[in-house]
Amino acid sequence: MLFLTGLVLIFLVQWLHLRLLRLELPSRYHRALPWILGLIHIPLILFAGLRIIGLGGHGALPLLRGMARGGFYFQAFTVLHLLAGMAAEGLWHLWSRHKPEPPGEALDPGRRAFLRTAALASTGAAVAFGARGAREAYGDPVITRHELAFTNLPPGLEGLRLAQLSDLHSGPLVGPELVRRWRDLTARERPDLLLITGDLVDSRPDELGPVVDAFAGFPAAFGTFAVLGNHDYFDDPRPIWRDLEAAGIRCVENASALVRRNGSTLAVMGLQDPMARNGRFRRMVFGPGPRPAEATRDVPVDAFRLCLNHRPSEWEEALTAGARLTLSGHTHGGQINPIPGVSSAHLIGPRTQGFYRQGEDVLYVSRGLGVVGLPLRIAAPPEIAIFTLRRA
Repeated sequence: MLFLTGLVLIFLVQWLHLRLLRLELPSRYHRALPWILGLIHIPLILFAGLRIIGLGGHGALPLLRGMARGGFYFQAFTVLHLLAGMAAEGLWHLWSRHKPEPPGEALDPGRRAFLRTAALASTGAAVAFGARGAREAYGDPVITRHELAFTNLPPGLEGLRLAQLSDLHSGPLVGPELVRRWRDLTARERPDLLLITGDLVDSRPDELGPVVDAFAGFPAAFGTFAVLGNHDYFDDPRPIWRDLEAAGIRCVENASALVRRNGSTLAVMGLQDPMARNGRFRRMVFGPGPRPAEATRDVPVDAFRLCLNHRPSEWEEALTAGARLTLSGHTHGGQINPIPGVSSAHLIGPRTQGFYRQGEDVLYVSRGLGVVGLPLRIAAPPEIAIFTLRRA
């Protein structure tokens, strides 16, 4: 059903695009346009069908995969082109509202020339926008360093350094070289703990390989811990759990791990993402979602509580677990923010990036590292977050 819906949307969008292109291009190109659009999208449709039946995994059919990605990007360009065309059409009608209409079925040559100029301008703007966004998405992440002071921090945790990585999205748009670069940059910070707050893969368990290869044996004195995000539950997550644990990356979903340092205890707790109980993609349920009571079952009263929680919308659940510091991701900081000063992440919730406080309790929302949908970031650079705990 999802495949058929996507197919209908592709045909609808390209039918509208075909009409716009016929207005903008000379008539000698009109006969070839449907064939060109079809050839661009056939690989996308074939690859989507293979993914649905389980034959389009990571590393499979690389040529078809690349061509399908091109078709997907053309879909994105089509949407931008249609929006620009609608805006140009509206401006033309506003500007020429007092001019007489041409007789019969004739097309006003002024309108055609105006739409052609608008098309060239929008194409140039889309190329510039894409180049800037790709440079931000695939350049080195910003390393943000923060000192956090808590009045009840146990003395032995003074100076403890934490590194948070989030939303790696290993898969079609994030390759092994990029993941390895993130690992190297994080290792240079020499954190005591490495904390990964979900969306390790884009959509399939077999996309985890580059993450395991990069972070197995990561040099953090007190270990590496992770929770899964909603994208990690698009398919059966059990291979992800298995491979992370085999690589020494401990999953703390509705569970906790105790870190002892200089006679003090840090409880690294994790909450499971609500997608675990959704079953929308494979019609299978892999967990109950966030359960604060389960996460705190073995936590000593005197432990300082740190919670890994993929979605910032679930912060209240972390507070129920007694978390003093909660680390989240999920929002990508909006990822593509075309309006200066306005985060697109507001569409999914009020907590978009950075710090949020409730009394002395703290939530930090990372912009994450990877990308979803389009290989672009605009005004939302990727981030590695480093925290140093202090006693207030």
